[in-house]
Amino acid sequence: MSTRDVATLLEALPYIREFHGKTVVIKYGGAAMTDPGLKADFARDVVLLKYVGMNPVIVHGGGLEITSYMERLELPVQFVDGLRVSDPPTVEVAKMVLVGKVNKDIVLLVNRCGQPAVGLCGDDALMFKVTRQAAPSGQDIGFVGRIEEVDVRVITHIAQDYIPVIASVGADREGNSYNVNADEAAGAVARALGAYKIMFLTDVSGWLLDPADPGSIVSEATPEEVSAALPAVSGGMRPKLAACLEAIEGGVASAHIVDGRVPHSLLLELFTDAGQGTMIEAVQR
Repeated sequence: MSTRDVATLLEALPYIREFHGKTVVIKYGGAAMTDPGLKADFARDVVLLKYVGMNPVIVHGGGLEITSYMERLELPVQFVDGLRVSDPPTVEVAKMVLVGKVNKDIVLLVNRCGQPAVGLCGDDALMFKVTRQAAPSGQDIGFVGRIEEVDVRVITHIAQDYIPVIASVGADREGNSYNVNADEAAGAVARALGAYKIMFLTDVSGWLLDPADPGSIVSEATPEEVSAALPAVSGGMRPKLAACLEAIEGGVASAHIVDGRVPHSLLLELFTDAGQGTMIEAVQR
């Protein structure tokens, strides 16, 4: 082992000590879900978190795969304010892809790295109770659900021995199925679990004040700063920042938006002094 490797381990030690026994919710998405090398890195990283005494919980979407299958079926693909417009055929495809394919692909990846995982979705044990929501602009977007309540009992039970992998679909009290934005689902799960951290893997370097300028990244922000900026944020970053706020308002210590295109970005953000991406912290420690 080189001196550099030893230094890296020593740098990680205080973080491992601080995070031992803590729950971290990871929203898995973007290139980290599609690139074979990044997928393997992600699975190993999550297993490492479990081995060092943390309690990782994965929440995922699968927007690219949903779009791919919709295009094959010649169904219209439309987004409003970063949310997928979801008529009943769209919800049916989303549920089949997320629960039947993407979820099981992630479970198998984690299993192969030596730590058993269990796939769940919002329907299991009535985990997600949702109501129909409009887009932030007020436009009707169909069967897109806002999570009213997360029943964490099945998550905490599974997490004692396994890594939970949760697909972002849910149902209302009448049993109607809904597509749920995965960022919102991750924020709601983190809040309900009282997680220590929530991590969002995305395809940008972090929250950019100007999406066209990679140099405009916000390294650290307070919830107040995010709340003030949110009305002007568009696209996929908007639901991520909103989910960060929801999680922190619910007691999560910090939220992180990291570049999932970087190998081992999860570990770099958690266990190094420099970190990467954007951190939104409730209380400065």
